[in-house]
Amino acid sequence: MKNAFYIASRYLISKKGSTAVTFITWLAAFAMVAAVAAMFIIVSVFSGLEELNKDMIANLHADLTIKSKTGKVLPDINKIQNSLKKNSEIAHFSKLIEEKVYLSYKSNGEIAYLRGVDSAYTSVNPIHENIYYGKYPDFKYSNEVIMENSLDNRLSLPVNSSQDFATILMPKPGKGIIQQENDIFNKKDIFVSGIFPGNDQLDNYIIAPIELAQQLLGLPRSACYQIVIKLKDPNIAERVKSNLLKELGNKVIINTKSEENAAFWKMINTEKLMIYLIFGLVIFITTFNLAGAITILQLDKKEQAKSLIALGFNKPNLRMIYFFTGLLIVFFGIIAGLVIGSALSIMQIYTGFFRASETLPFPIKIELVNYIIVSGVALFFGLSISWIFSKVNKRYLTRD
Repeated sequence: MKNAFYIASRYLISKKGSTAVTFITWLAAFAMVAAVAAMFIIVSVFSGLEELNKDMIANLHADLTIKSKTGKVLPDINKIQNSLKKNSEIAHFSKLIEEKVYLSYKSNGEIAYLRGVDSAYTSVNPIHENIYYGKYPDFKYSNEVIMENSLDNRLSLPVNSSQDFATILMPKPGKGIIQQENDIFNKKDIFVSGIFPGNDQLDNYIIAPIELAQQLLGLPRSACYQIVIKLKDPNIAERVKSNLLKELGNKVIINTKSEENAAFWKMINTEKLMIYLIFGLVIFITTFNLAGAITILQLDKKEQAKSLIALGFNKPNLRMIYFFTGLLIVFFGIIAGLVIGSALSIMQIYTGFFRASETLPFPIKIELVNYIIVSGVALFFGLSISWIFSKVNKRYLTRD
C-alpha cells in the first residue's frame, strides 16, 4: 500500500512521457479546484441569504403568536392577558388586528393590508427602527399611521402633511338593503407620519394604532385578532407554547416563529436542496476529466507497469497506484478549491465588492457545515470515478 501511494505521488508530480498527458492530468486537477471553489462560494452565498432572511423574519414575526381556533377575534382576551402578565418567561406581548382594506387618495386607489397594533408592539417587533422618513406614531391619535414605501409611492401620498389625507374604506358586516355608499363601507381619514421599507412579508402594509382597526370593524376596545409574544429566551419557545396551551385551553392556537413561517422555510429548504443537487451534478461532470486523466496515465505508464509486474506487483497493486493518483488529484482539488473559495468569500465579507443591488452586497456566511458538504460531495464522486477507472486493462500490459 505504501509503495503504491509513493509511486502514485511520483506519477503525479514527475514529468510525463507526453506534454498532452501532463496537460490532461493538471486540467483534471484545476477543473476540480474550480468546481469545488464555485460550489463553496455559492453555498456560502446561500447561507448568507438564509441568514439575511432569518433576520428579516425575526423582525417581522414574534417568538409566539396566539390566534383564535374558531373565528378571527380572540376569545377570553382578559384571561389570556392575565396569564401572559404572570408568565415570567415572557418579556413583552402586544395585541394586533390585521385586515385587508381599500385605500383611496384623490384619483388613486389601492388594496392594502391594515395592521392595527398597540403601543407595546415595538417591544415585540422593532419596526420603528426601520423607518427612514418621518416618524413612528405616538398613539395620541388613532388615525396616525406609517406606510410601506412602494404603496406610498403608487398613491403619491405626501408624508407629514396637515392638509392631505388618504381615506381607508372597510366593508361593513351585516345584512340589509344598500341605499348609499355609507351602507357599504366604514371610512376613516388617515395621516401618514412615516415610511418604512417594504419586503415580501410587509408589501402593501399600513401600520396603525389598533383603535383605528377596531373602529373600522366595529369591535370593542379590548378586542384583537392575535397576540404576539417576545420571550426572554427564544430557544424555549416550544416549552412556553406547551405550558400556555395547557393554561389557556383548546380555544386558541399558538404558533412558534418557524410554524408561523412554515411555507417560507419550506421554500428555503427546497432552494437549498436544488443548489446542492445542481452543484453536485457540476462536480460529477467535472470528475470525468479525472477519468480521462487516469486512463491516459495508464497508457502513458504502460511500460513502467510492465516493469512493476516483473518486480512482483500484481494487478490489484497496479490498480491501487492509479486509484491513489486519482485520489491525490481529488484531494488537491478539494484543498485548493476550499482555500480559494474561502479567500474570495472573506474578501466579499470585508469589501462587499459583488453586489446584488446598488445598496446590497451579496451576503456571505462561512460555516463549517459548508466545508463538510462540499468536501463530501467532491470526495464521493472523486473516489467513485478513481476506483472505477483505475481498473487495469489487460491490453496495457501486453507487449507490442
